[in-house]
Amino acid sequence: MNRKLLVVPALLGALSPVITGCGSSGGGSGGSGKPIVVGTTDTIELTKDNPAPLDPATSYDSATWNVFYNTFQMLLTYQRGSTTPTPDAAKECHYQGTSGLTYTCTMRSGEKFSTGRDLTSTDVKFSIDRMQKIHWADGPSSLISDVKTVDAPDPQTVVFHLKQPDATFPAKLATPAAAIVDSTVYPATKPYTGWRLVGSGPYKLDSWTAGKQAVFSKNSHYAGTLKMHNSAVTLKMYVKSDTMEDALKAGSLDVMTRTLAPDQIQELEAHPDPDFKLTQSSGGEARYLFLNTDASSLKKVAVRQAMAQVVDRQAITRDVYQRTAVPLYSVVPQGITTHVNSFYDTYGEPSVKNAKATLHKAGITAKVPLTINFRRDTGGTMNQAEAEALAKQLDASGLFDVSVKSEQWNAFLKAAGEGKYQVFALNWLPDFPDPDNYIAPFFDKETFLPLPFNLPEIRDTILPETRRQAERSATTDAFGEAQKLVAEQVPMLPLWQANQYIAARNDITGAEWALNSSTTTQFWELGRGASG
Repeated sequence: MNRKLLVVPALLGALSPVITGCGSSGGGSGGSGKPIVVGTTDTIELTKDNPAPLDPATSYDSATWNVFYNTFQMLLTYQRGSTTPTPDAAKECHYQGTSGLTYTCTMRSGEKFSTGRDLTSTDVKFSIDRMQKIHWADGPSSLISDVKTVDAPDPQTVVFHLKQPDATFPAKLATPAAAIVDSTVYPATKPYTGWRLVGSGPYKLDSWTAGKQAVFSKNSHYAGTLKMHNSAVTLKMYVKSDTMEDALKAGSLDVMTRTLAPDQIQELEAHPDPDFKLTQSSGGEARYLFLNTDASSLKKVAVRQAMAQVVDRQAITRDVYQRTAVPLYSVVPQGITTHVNSFYDTYGEPSVKNAKATLHKAGITAKVPLTINFRRDTGGTMNQAEAEALAKQLDASGLFDVSVKSEQWNAFLKAAGEGKYQVFALNWLPDFPDPDNYIAPFFDKETFLPLPFNLPEIRDTILPETRRQAERSATTDAFGEAQKLVAEQVPMLPLWQANQYIAARNDITGAEWALNSSTTTQFWELGRGASG
C-alpha cells in the first residue's frame, strides 16, 4: 500500500463576478466498460419521515449528496483542484448591474436529461421554485432562501432576483440545493418518492438495492464540462468498515471511501499493503456539540461556558479518534479564510477550577444534569465512544451528571430539529468552502437546524454585510467577530475537524482528485489503468 498526501489549494478562492466556461468536453472518453466498484458505510434510508431519499428537495446529508453530485447537474460546478465555481449546465453566469441583486446565466446548448429530453431554463426555474415550495424540514432550501424570484425569459436564459446581495450565491448554485430536475417528471409541490431519480449529470442511476448497492452508468446525454474517466460505477454499501476493507483486499472492491474507523487508518498506515494505496487530505469536515439553550439545564450561559472550560478536545482526538482528527476551537475550521481559535482564546486549556468558579459566580452549586444524544454508529463512526468520553470528562469534573443515549439517523435528526435533545453532536460537511457556510446554516434567518439560540448581530449585520464582499478575504474582521460571539455565548462547542481518507487499488487512477472539500466522491475522476 502506498500512502499519498492529497495536494489541494487553499480551501477558499475569491468569487469571480463573471463566470465563463470553455466548450463542452462531451463528458470525456468515459474509460473502459468495466465498472469501478466503490465502497461506503454511509447509509441512505427510505422512511416515513423521508419517503423520497433521492430527491434533492428532501435530503441534505453527505450520503445523498454523494449521489446527487454524480447524477444531477447544476448551473455551476467545481473543476479539478479548484474552489471557484465554473459553468457546467450554464455556459456563462454573471451579476447584472452593480446592485448585486440580479444574477443571470446563459444555458449551454445541447443539454439533455438522461431520458433524452431537452433541458432548458424552464427546468432551472422549476427546480428552484420547487425547492422553495416544498421547503422540507431537513432539506437544503435554506441555501437558496435569498432567492426572491426566478425568470426564464427564453429557453437559454435564467435570471435570479435576490432579496439581498450575496457574493456566495454562485457557490450555492454549485450545490445540490440547485440541482436541476426534470419539470415533466418531478411534482412541483411534493417529493418524488422511492428509490429513483432523473438528472442530467455525468451518471444515470440504473438500479438501487436498498442497503446493498446502487448501479450507475455514464449518461450519454451529459453535455457538461466534467471529464469522465470511466463508464460505470457500482456503489457498494457496507454495515461494517472492516468488511469493506476485507473486500478491498480481496479485490472485489476497487475504492474504499467514508467512513474508515480510526484504528483501520492507523493499521493501514503502519502496515502498508502493496496492492492498494491510502490517500489523505485535509478536510473541511467539522464536528460540533450543540447545546439546547431552551433546556432548563442549559438556559444559563454560565453552564455552557463551564462545559467549554471542561471539555478536553486533545484527549478526544487522541483517545477516540487516534489522531485522525485534530482539535477545533472555532465554528470556522482551520484552512478556511477568517479562522480564529476563538474558543481557545476565550477559555484556554481545560480547567475544572475555572469551570467551578464560573458556575459558583452564577449561583450554581449542584451538579448540572445533562443527557447527550448521539447518532447510532454505522460503519467506522465513533459517535458512542465520543459521547461516552465527553460524559466521562464532564462527570469527572464533579460539576455535571451526564447520561448518553443513541438514536437511528433519521429519527435523530428529526428530534434534534424539534428541540427534543439537551445536547447532541453533528458532523458538518461544507456545502462550499466559505466561512459563511459554517455560520449561516446555524445562525441565519433560515437555518439547517432551527436552533433556539439567536445571535442577532450575526444574523442581521455580519452575514448580510459579508455577503456584499466579492473579495472574501475582506470579511476577516467580521467573521472573526462572529466566531468570538459564538465562543462567548456557547450555543455550540466545536470539537474537531477531520482529515479525509480514500483507499484505492493500484490499478485505479484519480483517487487523489476524487474527494472534494465536502468529502463527496467524484466518481468521474476514477479511472482504471492509465492516468489522465
